[in-house]
Amino acid sequence: MDERVTSGPEVIHSIEGVDIKQRPARGPRMDPINLVPYLPRAKWSTGPGDQGWHAMLCQVLEESQKHTRRKSLLKVRVMDWITSTAILPLLLGCVGIFSLFKLLQQMRVKAYLRNAVVVITGATSGLGRECAKVFYAAGAKLVLCGRNREALEELTKELAASQATKVQTHKPYTVTFDLAEPGAIVAATAEILQCFGYVDVLINNAGISYRGAIVDTTADVDKRVMETNYFGPVALTKALLPSMIKRRQGHVVAISSIQGKISIPFRSAYAASKHATQAFFDCLRAEVEQYEVEVTVISPGYIHTSLSVNAITADGSTYGVMDETTAQGRSPVEVARDVLAAVGKKKKDVILADLLPSLAVYLRTLAPGLFFSLMASRARKERKSKNS
Repeated sequence: MDERVTSGPEVIHSIEGVDIKQRPARGPRMDPINLVPYLPRAKWSTGPGDQGWHAMLCQVLEESQKHTRRKSLLKVRVMDWITSTAILPLLLGCVGIFSLFKLLQQMRVKAYLRNAVVVITGATSGLGRECAKVFYAAGAKLVLCGRNREALEELTKELAASQATKVQTHKPYTVTFDLAEPGAIVAATAEILQCFGYVDVLINNAGISYRGAIVDTTADVDKRVMETNYFGPVALTKALLPSMIKRRQGHVVAISSIQGKISIPFRSAYAASKHATQAFFDCLRAEVEQYEVEVTVISPGYIHTSLSVNAITADGSTYGVMDETTAQGRSPVEVARDVLAAVGKKKKDVILADLLPSLAVYLRTLAPGLFFSLMASRARKERKSKNS
């Protein structure tokens, strides 16, 4: 084997007659920690063994740290500038816009209900009584409906004696009738229209609850619950609807229940009536939209009223017990205020329930199998507690 060395940048090796060109060795690779850019080109050393390498490396590290500190300082200054000149004013602006929106919304609610003719059924007790108070304080012209004339007159006196309002109030009218009697609806409608000549807002609040097992419940009990909770409000709504359509102005409100969206054991008749209520008024909303008539369905959860005490049982007798869930329910005063706000804002569908009942509505749709299992478990627990 012979080797021939040529001048110039290339070295040519000859191995057994074959010439192999080899390019000259290149300089050291770029430093992996990005320190090379800070080295002066002319002073670059060929390796760590050269003199002055350690001092040069220290200088590079120092320059790198200074560069990092400058970048960090720049970032801090930029963030300070953004916070002081952009973010804070933006946040303050958002708060201001939100506050202005809430104020305008409150003004619109007050303007919508002031001097409006509002009919409230089931006004003698519970949620209906509290609704009468808040709508009266808002300046509405009330027509209070119920089965007990004396209770209605007592409520009227209580409203007249209240002074906790800054708006002009109006003396309420009262109409006594029973929604469960179909023949009483026509006469009651005529009497309601005679009060002010028209109706702006109809609040279908009257209702009756139920406790019992399906297998033990008579058909008469089912019919009674349906007459009060469904057929009565539907008949009254149909009777007053033509005047609203003629004026192209009106608002129908149905006080339903969370049980109009989900069903729980031993409430079959009540849940069925509220499901029917939800469906009817959803249909009504679509059909009267062209006449500019509003429809709101409100679904409260448990309310601390005497609803469970006055509930009927499978044989038609009075339940007479305050359920624990009802006793722990929301105050009717709070719910009445929410009803006022929902009506004033012309909301379509409102759930006024706690977190768990509200989640159950979505669970029924998204995971029906799990929902049914939970309801079956609840039925077993209630049955066991009654038998013990």
